[in-house]
Amino acid sequence: MGKKSKIANYKQKTPTTGIFSEKWDPLNKFSEENRDAKYIKTIKPRSTGQAELIEAIDNHNLNIAIGPAGTGKTYLAIAKAVEAFEKGEVNRIILSRPAVEAGENIGFLPGDLEDKMAPYLRPLYDALNDRLGMKRLKQYISNGEIEIAPIGYMRGRTLNNAFVVIDEAQNCTYVQLKMIVSRLGWHSTMILTGDPDQSDLLHGISGLSEISEKLENVSNIGVVKLKEVDIVRHPLVAEMLEYI
Repeated sequence: MGKKSKIANYKQKTPTTGIFSEKWDPLNKFSEENRDAKYIKTIKPRSTGQAELIEAIDNHNLNIAIGPAGTGKTYLAIAKAVEAFEKGEVNRIILSRPAVEAGENIGFLPGDLEDKMAPYLRPLYDALNDRLGMKRLKQYISNGEIEIAPIGYMRGRTLNNAFVVIDEAQNCTYVQLKMIVSRLGWHSTMILTGDPDQSDLLHGISGLSEISEKLENVSNIGVVKLKEVDIVRHPLVAEMLEYI
């Protein structure tokens, strides 16, 4: 493309003068002053891995972001979806997340489809609310510009002019993920995010690791593997994950 890699630019930054530090601390005053606030459209990576993910989203229509909890996979995917939507690059945002319970049965959920899916999609709502504000978010959901689509309802669809985020993809089987990625239509971007080490499915059923390994060989698909150094939650998260 004739342009210097964004990742190379980020790597040249130093902890004192640059955008991020590999040892980013949420309690650090510098970090707090540079946090993305509501309605700020430009997002800033806080690690080399996050910079790589942003660049991959900018350059590929299909992306897979895998890595441990707290690396910003979901938030960056949502932020880029909102950015594309507000620029008019896509007509809608489609969100999907497997309705798999994390080791506990929450029982029957009353209401319509959106009500039933709401508990599972709470992290996506939180990220959208952070980028759009509750009033605009409700408006976009009401008029269908932001759509909540359960995994099972994706079959048979062709997703044109859309930004699609599949969160918690480690809770999808290989067959489900194969079906999902084949929904990609014209002028669309799709991102699958997940952590293969935190699947709530029985051992060997999750298809995220397998499909990411296979699609990594396709040059026009971005597969980004984030690591513990990319975690931007409390520093204890990265430290704990080394032992548990």
